[in-house]
Amino acid sequence: MAVSFCGRIISTRRNLLKIPKRHGYIVLLPEIGEESSEKNPLLKDDNLPEFNTITIEKCTAAIGKQTVEFEEKMKSLESVATKKDLDIFKDFLHPIEEIYLPLETTWGIAKTLYFGNQSLMPTKCYMGIHERATRAIASKYGSRPLFKSCKEALDNKNLKLTHLQKRVLTKYVLEGTLNGLHLQDKEFEKYSDDLNYILSKIRDYKAKYESSTNAYGMIIQNKDIVVDFPEDFIKSIAADPSRPFLGPWKITLKPYIMKPFMEHCPDRELRAAIWDADNTRCSLYQDKSVQASVTLEELRGRRNEQAQRLGYKHFAEMSMETKMAGNLENVYNTLETLRNTALPVQEQEIASLTEFANERGFDDTLRVWDVAYWSRKQRRSMYNCDEDEWRSYFPLPTVLSGLFQHIETLFNVKIVESKKADIWHKDVRFFDMFDLNESNAAPIANFYLDPYARGTDKYRKEQHSGWMSTIKSKSKINDSTPLIALIFNFPPPVGDKPSLLSFKDVQVLFQKFGHAMQHLLTTVDYSDIAGLSFVEWDAVFICDFFMENWLYEPFMLQSISGHYETKQPLPTEIIEGIRKLRSHFAGYKLCKELYLSHLDLELHSSNKFWVPMMKQLWPKYFTLPLEKRDVHVCSFEAIWSGSWAAAYFSKIWSEMIAADLYTAFQEIKFDDKLRQKEMGARFRDTFLSLGGSYPAAEVFRKFRGRDPSPQALLDNLGLTSRAIKEAK
Repeated sequence: MAVSFCGRIISTRRNLLKIPKRHGYIVLLPEIGEESSEKNPLLKDDNLPEFNTITIEKCTAAIGKQTVEFEEKMKSLESVATKKDLDIFKDFLHPIEEIYLPLETTWGIAKTLYFGNQSLMPTKCYMGIHERATRAIASKYGSRPLFKSCKEALDNKNLKLTHLQKRVLTKYVLEGTLNGLHLQDKEFEKYSDDLNYILSKIRDYKAKYESSTNAYGMIIQNKDIVVDFPEDFIKSIAADPSRPFLGPWKITLKPYIMKPFMEHCPDRELRAAIWDADNTRCSLYQDKSVQASVTLEELRGRRNEQAQRLGYKHFAEMSMETKMAGNLENVYNTLETLRNTALPVQEQEIASLTEFANERGFDDTLRVWDVAYWSRKQRRSMYNCDEDEWRSYFPLPTVLSGLFQHIETLFNVKIVESKKADIWHKDVRFFDMFDLNESNAAPIANFYLDPYARGTDKYRKEQHSGWMSTIKSKSKINDSTPLIALIFNFPPPVGDKPSLLSFKDVQVLFQKFGHAMQHLLTTVDYSDIAGLSFVEWDAVFICDFFMENWLYEPFMLQSISGHYETKQPLPTEIIEGIRKLRSHFAGYKLCKELYLSHLDLELHSSNKFWVPMMKQLWPKYFTLPLEKRDVHVCSFEAIWSGSWAAAYFSKIWSEMIAADLYTAFQEIKFDDKLRQKEMGARFRDTFLSLGGSYPAAEVFRKFRGRDPSPQALLDNLGLTSRAIKEAK
């Protein structure tokens, strides 16, 4: 598919990012919909999930029946594709949505249990459901008759279509094109071989990565090592969590174990050992059975061949079809603009950290495995950063109350807890969301909230993680309203003491509610383009970061805080510490994300072997030298077996767009409630309402009246002022 791009970023930092006005994107995540008129066996009469009685067997049986029905329906519908006077929506797309949504609902229920109660939905069982649903749904975007009919309808100038209908057709045409449905038979066979080969290599890599990760474990017997570890972390690594301080303690390469260990472990040799184990995973330093260098090279090569069959130069160029950025030039220029400011600041950060460590008895050269440990100590020293003290001011009920109040004020909704829904655990709560712009007493959306960690019962990846599981999407065809589950791993209450959140927990909470708002408040009638469906990959986290930005406003920190005993809000000095904390080591952290983003794009646009590529890029982004045994490309799991090949930059892009959007609110005085409310309504009517019914670049223009700029992100992170200071 030939696409022309015309946008670019002009080199000066203050100039705006010119994003090409174009159409064509892809679904980032499976969006879960509503039931058909036939009763879904997992739903009660009120169409809410029957969580009290759901079992693995029920989920498996339901998904089996629904996938067969879906595949049979697709085949029967394909026979009407040649029908004269075909009504593409009435005859084809509406019936597909009707049969597709109950399947997605079942999938969403299973996913919710997988995240929220693994005793009810173990990984192995969920993956079976996931794979069965994925295979069935592939027929939705892998149907040649449907692709051809959608393309003809979209190209037919005499056909009267609404804007939303054109967007639905655009989605099907793009998905079909990227699936090679426009290719001739022999070329399509080769393209299908590419896809199957890529999937096999992804499975190979995933198996090697998981084996390499699971094989490592460091046992610590010395109590002096863990004396400064946070209590909840000690419990997570203790052999006996009921007696966490007795030991021994096991350190693994799981992110939620390794990251806090690197921050708190006082023994430099142990830190170096864990760092080495992490950065040599799947490399030639490991057992042959888990070496993945050849596998990832084969994967890179075939991805590029796959893209070239569709007429692209390489996989990275093909990836831009589904990105707000539009083209690689825009991405590279943005990365460079951010790097030019962040790198000089990083150089000062490393020099300052070295001096700080030297003053405290460190008498060696700072290495990469020292950064997390010493930067935590420096952060605590500079900003009086006592996380345990801060927790006391963030009891979950108070934080939730302040967050809900802010959402209600900003977007003119009302969130009300309800007891009408079944739940999968006694800690789960259920909420109705009402639209105060309407007189209708019925809720416009609903969500579950499962806040507390429950050992191995809950899925966990990062140290601070949360999940949004979509159970139902908005659909006018099925008279469906949005339903999601928000699942976290916050510390549970103990006796009369409520759940006390770290500031990182609060960040995750705000981010996930931002993510949820885009699904819950969509006004789009077709589930294919409602909420987060058909939102570009690099725009899908915009609302997450937008909500997080509010956390650095003093009024917000006061409204969500209150000491769990004294009820006093956060002291002024802690509020100032939190605001300044955002810029601590911001240059280093940003450069790391920029480096990984650049590396990912180079890996998927070049035939150069990854070792010289890594060695060439590293010094552009880091002050500290690349270690001899550092072969982190081999363990870059997000792009090899995750979903982020040639898309890793998406997080930075979303954060940049969110920062620019937030400046619209910063330009208004926070005590000007009327204008703040007007701006909130404008944000709701664009980013929260429109979903994938317009390209994200166009939605941004509707809100800001211009193209975005990287400058706001640099300002938010405090990098602009620090770079100017260093330049003097």
